[in-house]
Amino acid sequence: MIASFEEFKDTLEHRQPPENWPVSLQALGYDYKGDWQTAHELVDQLGDPMAKWVHAYLHRKEGDEWNAGYWYRQAGKAFCELSLGEELKALVLQFIH
Repeated sequence: MIASFEEFKDTLEHRQPPENWPVSLQALGYDYKGDWQTAHELVDQLGDPMAKWVHAYLHRKEGDEWNAGYWYRQAGKAFCELSLGEELKALVLQFIH
């Protein structure tokens, strides 16, 4: 797995995120590389709280605040007030702890 946000970014120099990463972390990897669609497809059918949080982040990034709000509630989170970059880092760090 990864030990830091910097390692997450460094690992993404490869074409695809590592397959041994959790699917939600892979989705964040695709999003970081600019492939929002693949990221969304990966988490769209997942039901665990992390996937729901990633789903919320992706819709907030897309600019769909209503849909993002729905997914934040599903994840048990308040609507995020951090910058998108800060939220991405917070999400990635959840996989380390």
